[in-house]
Amino acid sequence: MMDVKQYLLDKIGKGTIHMALLDPDKQSPEEAGKLAALAKEAGTDAIMIGGSTGVTSENLGATARAIREMSGLPSIHFPGGPNELSPEVDALFFMSLVNSSDPAWIFGAQAYAAPYIKKLGIETLSMGYLLIEPGMKVGEVGKANLIKHSEIDKAIGYAIACEMYGMEYVYLEAGSGANIPVPANMITAVKNAISIPLIVGGGIRTPEAAEAARKAGADAIVTGTFIEECSDLNHLKAVVEASRGKK
Repeated sequence: MMDVKQYLLDKIGKGTIHMALLDPDKQSPEEAGKLAALAKEAGTDAIMIGGSTGVTSENLGATARAIREMSGLPSIHFPGGPNELSPEVDALFFMSLVNSSDPAWIFGAQAYAAPYIKKLGIETLSMGYLLIEPGMKVGEVGKANLIKHSEIDKAIGYAIACEMYGMEYVYLEAGSGANIPVPANMITAVKNAISIPLIVGGGIRTPEAAEAARKAGADAIVTGTFIEECSDLNHLKAVVEASRGKK
């Protein structure tokens, strides 16, 4: 098994990375494998697997196997709940939805799943997950107290607290399919306040949006809905290259 933590740190050390997010509930494992291969050709660095609903241990494991076989890229489970675990993934974002109003999403589900994750021997990457408006389906499911674009100090406070808790990543998430991504001034402010890698996702579907997030300070840029709906390899490459700042 790959040491995903070191892999990501090495990649981020060279500049902003791009990660594709695939939802096992939205396509077959074979289709996910083909999408991962396309994303790799476009230059993506890793594949995240997850969704807000409809993910099972079975479709998660099958999707991870297909991604490994067809792309060779590391697969990182992006969990939507404690009942969807598979040893087929290369790593798992062990995350807390820190601005949820429901303690289950902050620590409860994690405490339930932790013994099983340890037993399965899955590599964990601890992450503070912050939902920014509009939040979309994940905000609804996670009962998030969404951070408004004007509430930059609140985002900074949460991010610093995550680092002080010992989390390895902070993720600013606008939500899958969001019409507006996380604003650049919030990304910059949060990045300047922490010393751990900053992941940004949600609503990034153009080279311009990806470049804005990268220049604002994102260490990793995630695109999900865009990857699943994009049939134009050239456009996909343009977004990935803008995310990574490389051609």
